[in-house]
Amino acid sequence: MTDKLKDLREKIDTIDARLVKLLSARAKVVQQVGHIKNGAAVYRPEREAQILRRVAELNDGPLPSRALQRVYTEIMAACRALEGEMEVAFLGPQGTFSEEAAIKHFGSIVRLIPAGSIDDVFRRVETGIAGYAVVPVENSTEGAVGRTLDLLLATQTRVCGEVMLPIRQCLMSKSGNMKALRKVYSHTQSLAQCQRWLARHLPGIEQQPVVSNAEAARLAANEPSAAAIASKTAAALYGLRVIARNIEDEANNTTRFLVLGSNEAEPSGKDKTSLILSTRNVPGAMHELLTPLAANGVSMTRLESRPARTGAWEYVFYVDIEGHSRDPHVARALTELERKTSLFKNLGSYPAAVS
Repeated sequence: MTDKLKDLREKIDTIDARLVKLLSARAKVVQQVGHIKNGAAVYRPEREAQILRRVAELNDGPLPSRALQRVYTEIMAACRALEGEMEVAFLGPQGTFSEEAAIKHFGSIVRLIPAGSIDDVFRRVETGIAGYAVVPVENSTEGAVGRTLDLLLATQTRVCGEVMLPIRQCLMSKSGNMKALRKVYSHTQSLAQCQRWLARHLPGIEQQPVVSNAEAARLAANEPSAAAIASKTAAALYGLRVIARNIEDEANNTTRFLVLGSNEAEPSGKDKTSLILSTRNVPGAMHELLTPLAANGVSMTRLESRPARTGAWEYVFYVDIEGHSRDPHVARALTELERKTSLFKNLGSYPAAVS
């Protein structure tokens, strides 16, 4: 038994040695690519998405594909760092789900820049303080994040990626005693995502919305009778005890984040395109708006309306479609759409979330 265990450990050591050499060889090739690009963007979302998809295709187990993709995300982050530091803005402070989404997408070897509001996140990337930004755009339970949609209408930055993050909410406090609680802090969306749980376990407790879940954790750390709804990461950062885990009302609760930058993503083979459209408020206008998509075989994955600021009962529509704007059938549909709309804004084409 002892000899067999020793032999297996020696095999692991041999494999590790080969892995280290192969990773170093990969990094050297990446450096050569960087020299050929000669100052072009280090982060190429379409290429990274293709690599992560290929990892899943090549995987025969026993490691799950998601685990391998996480490893490769960090490998790509380390190789990117050889070419230069990347700055990514997110809705802070530390410990938010936005930070988790940024790390999931870019890896941990980037410079993460916390911002105090969604407006500040946009401002950081628009002014060049950060090369990229991650912003929440919709939740599977509570729907669209209105402020993000409003800012997308005005921004000149491009959408170059998306992140799907399962949201696991925790109730936490300094003492860990639920009976002592008189108030619970959290972001508006998180409070809404946990309404049934709160009504069942903390009926009548004051619910105080704040700018982020991490800010809720920070406030709860200073008030003995207050709790926060936030991630377990926030509990560790702010010295809180987790009272209850997974208190979200929907088990499949997921938030979608958009990645913003200044560069256009190339086609990756499995892409989305995000649009903002508006048309005259007349009968049949919506049908007229969607006809070019159907006529060209373009699938729409999302349609969201927001009141326009131009007049009462006028709306702008946020539309996500499958495909890249350079795909011939998508290009034809977009050309027809632009002719039919009073407002047409292509926010960008980007790889669909890998996992």
